[in-house]
Amino acid sequence: MGFRANRSISNDTIKLKEHLKNFEIMNLFAPLQRALTEQNYRQPTPIQKKSIPPAIEGFDILGCAKTGTGKTAAFALPILDYLGREQPPTKANRPSALVLVPTRELAIQIAESFSRYGKHIRFRHALVYGGVGQNLQIRTLRRGVDVLIATPGRLLDLMTQGHLDLSNIQVFVLDEADRMFDMGFLPALDKIVAALPRERQSLFFSATLPPKIRGLAAKLLFNPVTVTVKGRYNSVERIEQSVHFVRRGNKLATLSSLLGSDGVGQTIVFTRTKHAADGLAKKLGRAGFRVTAIHGNKTQNARQRALEAFRRKQVSVLIATDVAARGIDVRGVTHVVNYDMPVEPDSYIHRIGRTGRAGANGIAVSFCTPDELDELSSIEKHIGIRLNVANPKERFDRGETKQKSQEQGHASQPSNVQAWGGRPRSKHGTGSPRQFQTRVGRPSKSKSRQKHQRATAS
Repeated sequence: MGFRANRSISNDTIKLKEHLKNFEIMNLFAPLQRALTEQNYRQPTPIQKKSIPPAIEGFDILGCAKTGTGKTAAFALPILDYLGREQPPTKANRPSALVLVPTRELAIQIAESFSRYGKHIRFRHALVYGGVGQNLQIRTLRRGVDVLIATPGRLLDLMTQGHLDLSNIQVFVLDEADRMFDMGFLPALDKIVAALPRERQSLFFSATLPPKIRGLAAKLLFNPVTVTVKGRYNSVERIEQSVHFVRRGNKLATLSSLLGSDGVGQTIVFTRTKHAADGLAKKLGRAGFRVTAIHGNKTQNARQRALEAFRRKQVSVLIATDVAARGIDVRGVTHVVNYDMPVEPDSYIHRIGRTGRAGANGIAVSFCTPDELDELSSIEKHIGIRLNVANPKERFDRGETKQKSQEQGHASQPSNVQAWGGRPRSKHGTGSPRQFQTRVGRPSKSKSRQKHQRATAS
């Protein structure tokens, strides 16, 4: 079939989403539909309703949706539908589909989703990521794979060594594109895309679409169908968000009290640094909590053991840094705690998105010290609401200096007057005390697969 040159056709396809009340109406490949039914997948999420039909028809997709909205199924199901119906030959070192992601944890989560959805389909998939030896990955590629899920660094290494050929890629997925950009993978991404065939289908997903990401999408996509889930931060609407103003020296006691409260189950606690994550894990462990930590300095095997222990509820508290924020997908997380406020507002969304997944409710609590007031203001501006304050009587003086904070931090004081340490503020080194008041904020397809033909410039 020829490529889609007329966007009106894709718009007609998109209009079908209003009638897709369940997966059965999508007319997916029968064994794929059977797997979804067995796993009680009945009603597609908004991003799935809007993305899957045009993706199955062969359109490029530019998708914008926050974490926890079901993006993985939005690209995994069309790929599996294609493999089931077309049954392309499995070739050594030459996969048919490539899913590129920024982190190892996310790659592993996506691979698990492919295994669940494709349990009744004959296909092979493989993982390629750094932090582990490459020999097993090389042997797997030699045996032939249909779907390759990879991180940019290791993928580029194997390509350079001649162990991987991307000329046979039919479907290319770039997931968490904004995170990929932020982590500095753009040079590697350029080299990878240059090795892809010009004639292919590309599915591009990102939590945000700032100008730099739109520019990247324009280079990768051909005449794409743009899919944006309505609502600015719809993925966190079911999360009860609050902020607790706390002196830095009283953070540990406040966290321990929270973790020991009724109704608090599996909890992820985010710290700003790897050192802080390890230190907090040790302190909570000594206090009697079942806890483990995950961050970039740990080996891949150690990170996987920590995630598996948390998933199996062998531990109830997982301490994490932002490097793992988007790769953690564990059902049943009741609480997320920002022990340290994130520096980037987008990181706040990705952190709290670890709870309230798959339509469940969740609770996100942020600890804010006097030197983190700017971060709080940026987050509230970014998400468009003011967070509910758990302790409105607390007062912070922005004019207090780092020296005073450190001096008070060494003193032994009652918890309600404990002082804090922290770095000096660059914007608000002086000012009048801020009285915090209570603030409420709750916030029919063709039988054969369409494949786009890229127009060749003359």
